[in-house]
Amino acid sequence: MKILLVDDQAIIRRGLISILSSDEELEIIGESDNTQEALNLFQKEMPDLAIINFHVGDECGLKLIKEARKLGGTCKFAILTFSKDRESFQRAMAMDVVGYISLNSQPEELIYAIQIIQKGKKYYDPDLIDMLMQTQKESPKDDSRLALLTSKEKEVLQKLGMGYSNKQIAHSLYISENTVKKHVSQVLSKLELGDRTQVALFANETGLVQFKHSVVV
Repeated sequence: MKILLVDDQAIIRRGLISILSSDEELEIIGESDNTQEALNLFQKEMPDLAIINFHVGDECGLKLIKEARKLGGTCKFAILTFSKDRESFQRAMAMDVVGYISLNSQPEELIYAIQIIQKGKKYYDPDLIDMLMQTQKESPKDDSRLALLTSKEKEVLQKLGMGYSNKQIAHSLYISENTVKKHVSQVLSKLELGDRTQVALFANETGLVQFKHSVVV
């Protein structure tokens, strides 16, 4: 797997390179401390995975992800952060990142996270998930809106709560992707939610599914 590192702090990049270089299947093809240089590297090197700090200098790493996707390619994106606030995580989820990794992680945890991503799954920092789960336990749950959904829409909602893409939902439920899109649209409308991130959180908050520690399939 070819990896691009984007962080404005050289000491963090050096540490990441040292850790990731211990896995022979991982190749660091470039590093950058700013968004413009990173975009140039995207075009030149075509990485499989970009590990990006949530904050790159005065800019947000999520903005870099948005610009990088305009260039095409199949690169996946993982966020590095010290933050554990709900809003930042929701914003990253809305960008469909495959990883949300704490900068406080131990070296073996970082390697594990990348290996999970390499297998086509998603990795979210377990401490963050614990915090979100605790917040959900303390918040009142409203599952009355679930009664508005058909059985198939509930199945789709459950898969959304587990982080499935439309393609994965279609494969799992043996329906077409177009049918999945229609169900997702109905779920959003009936639950009066704005996007898939809110839907996923709703599914977890109501207990329809629960966040999996570390990995969301």
